[in-house]
Amino acid sequence: MNRDSERIFDEYLVTAAQAGDRDALARLVARWQPRLLRHAWRVIGDAERARDMAQEAWVEILRSLAGLDDPAAFPAWAYRIVTRRCQRLFHRSTREPFEPEEAGDGVAIQTPDHHSAEFAFELSRVMEAVATLPAAQRSALALFYTEDLSVAEIAIALDIPPGTVKTRLMHARRKVRALLEG
Repeated sequence: MNRDSERIFDEYLVTAAQAGDRDALARLVARWQPRLLRHAWRVIGDAERARDMAQEAWVEILRSLAGLDDPAAFPAWAYRIVTRRCQRLFHRSTREPFEPEEAGDGVAIQTPDHHSAEFAFELSRVMEAVATLPAAQRSALALFYTEDLSVAEIAIALDIPPGTVKTRLMHARRKVRALLEG
C-alpha cells in the first residue's frame, strides 16, 4: 500500500470509529499502536515508560476521537497527544534525564526481508547514528522520514513551531551525515 492509500484508509478508519464502528476502532488501534509506541520511545528513551505513555495516550485519544473535526489530522493529533504525555512525565519526574536504551522490546524499525545484507548493514549504521541524536532531533527526523509526516504535521505533533522542526531536521541530518562520513 502506498502512503496516499494508507492515509486514506486511516481517514476511513477514523471516520468509521467516530460513527461507532468498533471493528474500525480496533483496526485503527492495531495500525497506530506500534507507531505511537515508537514515537514515545524516541521522545523519552525508555521502553517501559514509553509503553505506559502510549497506553495513557490511547485513553485520551479514544476519549477525544469524536471531537476530532478532520480525520486527515489524526496522525499529527495522535502524535501530539503522545508527545504531551511524555512531556508531562518529565515534569512529574524528579529523576535526572535518562539515556536512551537500545531499541528493543518491539520498538525497533522492521526492515523487509527482501533487502540485501549490504542494505541491512547500511541501515544498521544509519540507525546507530540516529540513536546518538538528542531526543528532540531523533523524534523530528523519525516523524519526517519514517512516518512520512510533513513539517507542519510534525510541528503539531511535537507542539513546536515549524521553524524549529526545520532547524531540528537540519541539525539531525548534519550530525548523521558527519557520523556516517567520519
